[in-house]
Amino acid sequence: QVQLAESGGGLVQPGGSLRLSCAASGRIRSINFMAWYRQAPGKERELVALITSGGTTNYADSVKGRFTISRDNAKNTMYLQMNSLEPVDTAVYYCKAVQYTIPYWGQGTQVTVSS
Repeated sequence: QVQLAESGGGLVQPGGSLRLSCAASGRIRSINFMAWYRQAPGKERELVALITSGGTTNYADSVKGRFTISRDNAKNTMYLQMNSLEPVDTAVYYCKAVQYTIPYWGQGTQVTVSS
């Protein structure tokens, strides 16, 4: 079992920045990749960014150039640095980890971009 805990969400003005964190605990060996998803009200959950165990990253087109995903293996923590935030980025952001073929999800953290 892998437990994931997100933090760092909140209210920010358009153009502002936030950094989300996802701390992994439990049996964390062999996590193939980790990712950030988000779900806005009335919309389906969508992939924002992912990072493999080897450090390869991939981003949704809507966040390329603004968001950066990273991980600190020593701290078992993944991050999402979000810059130039826009109101359309408002959503609950979820952390996901895949161990072998088993997905694990965090509880989510709310990000609200509003003036």
